[in-house]
Amino acid sequence: MANRDILAIGTSAGGFEALRFLTGRFPADLPASVLVVMHLWPTGRSMIDEILSDTGRLPATFAEDDERFERGHIYIAQPGRHLVVESDRLRLGIGPRENNARPAIDPLLRSLALCCGPRSIGVVLTGMLGDGSSGLQALQRCGGVTVVQDPADAEFPAMPTAAISRANPDHVSRLAEMPELLNRLVQQRRGEPVPVPESIKYEVEVATTGRTAMSMMDRIGRRSVIACPDCGGVTWEIEDGGILRYRCHTGHAYSADVMSLALDESLRRALASALRALDERVALTKKLESQARNQGSNRLAAMWAEKAAEFEKEAEIVRDSIQRADEISMKAAAE
Repeated sequence: MANRDILAIGTSAGGFEALRFLTGRFPADLPASVLVVMHLWPTGRSMIDEILSDTGRLPATFAEDDERFERGHIYIAQPGRHLVVESDRLRLGIGPRENNARPAIDPLLRSLALCCGPRSIGVVLTGMLGDGSSGLQALQRCGGVTVVQDPADAEFPAMPTAAISRANPDHVSRLAEMPELLNRLVQQRRGEPVPVPESIKYEVEVATTGRTAMSMMDRIGRRSVIACPDCGGVTWEIEDGGILRYRCHTGHAYSADVMSLALDESLRRALASALRALDERVALTKKLESQARNQGSNRLAAMWAEKAAEFEKEAEIVRDSIQRADEISMKAAAE
């Protein structure tokens, strides 16, 4: 009987060493393809493929578009492209960023849920914020097995913590025990086919092609009052089994916690823009005051001086607001 022959691993901060440890302990005859998404930015050539190949017994390469994937091989998502599975081939998706990342973990796991959930195992390792939670839940709904690193064992526990609280994974494991667990899981008989929700099909299409439709968004979510931090467009609020997410009509997607951070950043940009404008008005009114005095118009100079004082007070209020926002963020990060 066919086994679970697709192993998908997602990670972010702290993930490099975790991947080295994990892949370095896979056997040379691992009866599964290993698909890896790590949050990599398209700035310069990454050597992660060569390092993973040298560390373990499985060859590791960056995935190519329309490449047929094989057992006993590690395929890594290309920086700047979503890694998506279609049947027995890999696709490099051109859809918008999800949770401020491309590649993101959720698109890979959703694509596995769509094409081959019963033969798949999804893993979320160390990282920040909540990427992977929605994808794990989708994979589990479609017959896949889900594994999350124990947050107490993770260098950055936020992503595993979110995955456990939101996706209720089948297994929670320390990294040291995970190679044995995964080697056991890939030997298991694959599950029975499960109907795939229409929403998963749509979101995989968005990640792959970048094409979106407001009519479909109306079917999978409800319109939100929150604007997209990326493009300023309308967002839809999507609830998947208790996981709250947002997606805009151009395709950008956010978990609720990442949306909160993005809105914080938008607020900071707005406050910084207001402070800049006020400082510029102060400088201009002082220049006009000086010019009026040089021309002997004391009454006009006094008016400009009064205006400058008003703008300075307003700027100080905004400056205090920025400082207060920074203090709140630092306190939240410490907690």
